[in-house]
Amino acid sequence: MKLRNPLPVIILLSACNAIAELEAPRLFEPAPRDESGAFTNPIGDLSQGTLGVRVPFMLRRFGTYFRGNEGAPLLMLPKDQPIDVADSTQATVTWVGHATVLVQMPGVTFLTDPIWSDWPSPVPFIGPRRFVPPGLAIENLPPIDFVVISHNHYDHLDLPTLKALAARDAKTQFLVPLGNESLLQDHGIKTVQAFDWGDSITINGSRIYCLPTQHWSKRGIADTNRSLWASWAVIGTSKRFYFAGDTGYFEGFKAIGEKLGPFDLAAMPIGAYEPTLMMRSTHMNPEEAVQATIDVQAKKALAIHFGTFDLSDEPLSEPPERFKAAAGKAPGVENAWVVKIGERRAF
Repeated sequence: MKLRNPLPVIILLSACNAIAELEAPRLFEPAPRDESGAFTNPIGDLSQGTLGVRVPFMLRRFGTYFRGNEGAPLLMLPKDQPIDVADSTQATVTWVGHATVLVQMPGVTFLTDPIWSDWPSPVPFIGPRRFVPPGLAIENLPPIDFVVISHNHYDHLDLPTLKALAARDAKTQFLVPLGNESLLQDHGIKTVQAFDWGDSITINGSRIYCLPTQHWSKRGIADTNRSLWASWAVIGTSKRFYFAGDTGYFEGFKAIGEKLGPFDLAAMPIGAYEPTLMMRSTHMNPEEAVQATIDVQAKKALAIHFGTFDLSDEPLSEPPERFKAAAGKAPGVENAWVVKIGERRAF
């Protein structure tokens, strides 16, 4: 039977689909909070060592001004032409440096934790300096559909870079964990959306999930854990990508793999793990990064968050060496990539 006017049926079906999406079971619980309303981790407060550990560590950071860049990642030859937009059949990843990755998947192009600044600090020239320049110039980037931010530490949420990206393309969307949206909006970035763990959004056919991680947040004197931290998954039409952000090893990786895996590629942080008493709960060492890759069911792992800035006590060359050695002994990890800054690979 042919309907004379199918419009009401179409409207009804659309409404039913919208209701079904709203009523779909939530894959992950929202992030927990303490009695004061501050965000916390499922295991509770994290230990970051005693004052006897933290104070000497901070004093040692001043010595990094005299540290050379021996062991820092190599830089690909600078590109003087804009990078091509990935074609519809190929997914590529380019390591810009630190936790900044340019990902091109069919239908979407996005950045993770973009930082082009030389000093991730509220005060210029104070803080860890950049050893290796970014692998791409901002002006040579392809159009960026969206940016994902893991948390508000200065080496991951870099306002000068975010403002430059927003000014470059008004269509770029900025996806942040809860509590970070006002910071971007206060600096003139309007296309911001905030997410709790388990929240998701569809952009150009890809579903982006805000996911649990084990970390903390602080940007000022009195804002500890007032904004959320997160990892992100991008589930495309043909590829799946996971960005772990900045995190200690935790059981949540297994749940992410079970519910959203397997992933074609996971960007895993492998640095900033010494001194152990201070760093272990909030940063993974290379062996833990390999285990996290297995947990999330990723076929390939890209090593990030090492060598670009001098953030911790381990030698600059140690994280990638330990990462490759651990991956070589681990079943289930097809490829553990340690690439040059600016290097682009298909996945």
